[in-house]
Amino acid sequence: MYWLVLSVAIVVEIIWALSLKWAQAQGSWLYAAVPIALSFVNMALLSFAMRGIPAGTAYAIWTGLGAIGVIIGGMVLFHDRVNAVQAGFMLLTVIGVVGTKLFAQAS
Repeated sequence: MYWLVLSVAIVVEIIWALSLKWAQAQGSWLYAAVPIALSFVNMALLSFAMRGIPAGTAYAIWTGLGAIGVIIGGMVLFHDRVNAVQAGFMLLTVIGVVGTKLFAQAS
């Protein structure tokens, strides 16, 4: 169950980060409420996941996959560009996350 909660936290993290750029583009302070609310949800989910997953493992997976998701989301939604070298390092990040999960203590 903790891994499922961490997965949801990762999705919320991606949406939160992308909502920062979206809110900035809207130009109104009212839109800032979205990323603020998502940050509270995000931290609550991550905190709950850390009850059953070591903090370092949960945080490494959360930040790694969150970063990859934000890069991909930025490419899709905001037409951000990623070159081959960046894509290679993204792949290394994914490999690191998979390794972290594979060798994590079972919870």
